[in-house]
Amino acid sequence: MLLERSELPPLDAISHLCGLQAQEPQEPFTALWSRLRGFQPGVLSDLLTGRQVVRTHLMRRTVHLVTAADVLAWRARHNAMLRQRVLGVYRRELAGVDLDELAAAGRDVLADGEPRSMAQLARAVADRWPEPGTRPLGEMLVAGVLPMVQLPPRGVWRQKAGVRNALVSSWLGREIDPLPTEDGSDPAGQELVRRYLAAYGPAATADVRAWSGLAGLPGAVAALRGELVTFRDERGRELLDLPDAPRPDPETPAPVRFLPAFDNAILGYDDRTRIIDDADRGLSVAGSRVVLVDGRVAATWGVEPGTESAKDAKGAKGAKGAKDTVVVTPLRAFSRSERAEVAQEGEELAVFLSDGESARVRVTASP
Repeated sequence: MLLERSELPPLDAISHLCGLQAQEPQEPFTALWSRLRGFQPGVLSDLLTGRQVVRTHLMRRTVHLVTAADVLAWRARHNAMLRQRVLGVYRRELAGVDLDELAAAGRDVLADGEPRSMAQLARAVADRWPEPGTRPLGEMLVAGVLPMVQLPPRGVWRQKAGVRNALVSSWLGREIDPLPTEDGSDPAGQELVRRYLAAYGPAATADVRAWSGLAGLPGAVAALRGELVTFRDERGRELLDLPDAPRPDPETPAPVRFLPAFDNAILGYDDRTRIIDDADRGLSVAGSRVVLVDGRVAATWGVEPGTESAKDAKGAKGAKGAKDTVVVTPLRAFSRSERAEVAQEGEELAVFLSDGESARVRVTASP
């Protein structure tokens, strides 16, 4: 949805994109603004408060904004990976903890239906497991052994709120779907691969693994081969895709787009050179917001808070105070036309982020 903004409703767009990275609560709004025509942030807030989308730990054990239907369908396939990723950080601390017993204890605490912070939940079970400390216990409960969601107002447009966690079953009114009977073909994994390719293909199996955090899904890929088409990239790697997926001509011009931190257009691949130069790869995991110029990362961006001058404060009747500025920092030299296009898109982003209060943008000097 980056070559041309889509007319899809936000819920359908989130589903198509297999969720949105949401470690930073406000970033999904920019992700959708860059992809949808006429996107209104209140619509996404309503989807969150209306329980049609949720914030949850899923792919790669990072917080994603996904549809309620997808968290119910996908969570069980991610369970083992989520546990192992928490253990990868806290294996020593959690060595003496039976994780099934920990999950049961956490469910007992949450049986009253009250949301809790990670620290509150950990403290509630810490008497039984005092050795690990509350942080390892809390992370395993919230991101590992219990299917949980982060409740609004966290993630609501222009609101700041701490994390309050509730069980998926409590918030959505039903348990997650169990894994289908395992016969080696991995039907749940097959659906993940199909959905990923629909949004991000053509892609290698290493790209699927990098996006999902799951171990390659070899059974799923093998079962799907008969319905996929294959290509080779410049390095000779096999790329998979759905036969009817769009594959634009390489010469198709790509407009300037502003991406939020950790966008899956970058993090959704093992080989990120398709969109970002190796020299700038570190930006993709550092939480930098980036600007695409002709389909490649060419700048970073941020918002500089406005400072109200004495003249502003004492100005004419009706004058508004400080206004934020979208600041773009090029990673390479821009042509005159590129700089103009970046400035125009940045101005429109400034209007969106400020609810119409500011249209200020500044493109700094090229390196």
